[in-house]
Amino acid sequence: MKKFIILLFVFIAVENCVAQSARDSAAIRATALNYAEGWYEGNAERMAKTLHSQLVKRSVGPNRDYRKNENILNEMNFDQLLDGTTKGYGKKIPKERQIKNITILSIYNNSASVKTEMADWVDFMHLVRWNGDWKIINVLWEMKPQE
Repeated sequence: MKKFIILLFVFIAVENCVAQSARDSAAIRATALNYAEGWYEGNAERMAKTLHSQLVKRSVGPNRDYRKNENILNEMNFDQLLDGTTKGYGKKIPKERQIKNITILSIYNNSASVKTEMADWVDFMHLVRWNGDWKIINVLWEMKPQE
């Protein structure tokens, strides 16, 4: 009887871990998808729901002063990303070119790393569980090579 109780306890504990992980994976994927689709739709409300208010989105690029052979760090925050979404920059991408491939790279307790491939760039996102919801807090992105 004692073995049965121990096995039952282990089964319940494992089942809860798997269920939690599946729920987290689905919520993380939904957050990244809402980010991508919100961008393409020009839907700032949908985009805002995915972002932490202290979001920082960065990319490394060439210095615009071509006399210098160095990189610069481009940075935008929550308000700037919402402004670009509201202006409909993502709507300029034709539907047939709109890519939104989402790969969850890692989940650990209240944090996750996600790769989201878009039409012209790739985002590497850090998400945080914030007050019960998954929010994007950091993004490092890079443009795809022009074909």
